[in-house]
Amino acid sequence: MMGNTLRLSPLEKNLSSMQIAVIGAADANADEYATACTVGALIASRGTLVCGGLGGVMEAACKGAREHGGLTVGILPDTSNGNPYLDVIIRTGLGHARNVLVVQSADAVIAVGGSCGTLSEIAIALKMKRPVYGLKTWDIAGVEHCATPEEAVERAISEY
Repeated sequence: MMGNTLRLSPLEKNLSSMQIAVIGAADANADEYATACTVGALIASRGTLVCGGLGGVMEAACKGAREHGGLTVGILPDTSNGNPYLDVIIRTGLGHARNVLVVQSADAVIAVGGSCGTLSEIAIALKMKRPVYGLKTWDIAGVEHCATPEEAVERAISEY
């Protein structure tokens, strides 16, 4: 039976399978929260959002993605349920070691603000040769700084 089968072009298939990690502090300020929400919204139609599954930047990115019909995956450090905007919850019990899984699951990484946990994810991403795009985050070699959420998402997608 043929029916109404959705057929994606090769480009659409590739973009829909792209996984972009959004990393940043669990205690984000209002500007970081708004920026991450916009990043999530922009990722929604382009691929899957992967994050650490907690609050702050991670919650905001998931909120933006969810509000725009995107798929969100949270790789949690413990056995909690994570933030309320997660579609897929992976409970690891690994604590900060789960940062490796977040980065390993991504084709590209977008860092929004952040502190030491974000720095560790950036280092892991650079070691794993994942492109890292930063919005008001750590100023270290290898992080491609972007002026807007739109620039960060477009650059992440163009590398894919």
